Amino acid sequence: MARKTGSHSEITGPRIRAAAERLFARHGYAAVSMRQIAAEVGVQAGALYLYTPDKQSLLADMMRSHLEDLLEALAALPALPDPVARLAQFARFHVGYHITRPDAVFVAYMELRNLEPAHFATVEALRRRYEDALEAILQAGKSAGLFSLPDPKLATLALIAMLTGVTNWYREGGRLSRSDVEAIYADMALKSVGAAV
Repeated sequence: MARKTGSHSEITGPRIRAAAERLFARHGYAAVSMRQIAAEVGVQAGALYLYTPDKQSLLADMMRSHLEDLLEALAALPALPDPVARLAQFARFHVGYHITRPDAVFVAYMELRNLEPAHFATVEALRRRYEDALEAILQAGKSAGLFSLPDPKLATLALIAMLTGVTNWYREGGRLSRSDVEAIYADMALKSVGAAV
């Protein structure tokens, strides 16, 4: 099937992913068809298969890419020796990164149940790497006597849930600026582990 005029891979591929992400976030993966994604992009349904083998691969690629980009951005942060400063940095980073990507975050967290086992294993391994980075900070703070928490793993999961939740309500131009929200969440993260702030 011929591509529509102007349907070049470097343009259409990202447009397909962006359209699928919007539709999956709005309606849920199971309710969205490849035909709907094609209509959103403005291409014929058959053209989608030039860019992805199927809807499942599109979902998995989207989720994997989101987590790989997240891990890369986290690795680029300046190294801080103090666990208190590292936790505040992590909290600010997590909120700031996720707040600008609400659809990607929704899909990455809510559509795990729709991944086939092989894709799930890949995505879950990336999620664990991110969680491990936070757990290492919490464990270092606990070992140094700076944090008071009975279970660093449980605290990791609770903090990530709290920090990610900002994407459910934050809207640009609201009462609090992005930097205000980052600062408040960093302070809440520190207080939740008993850090002196």
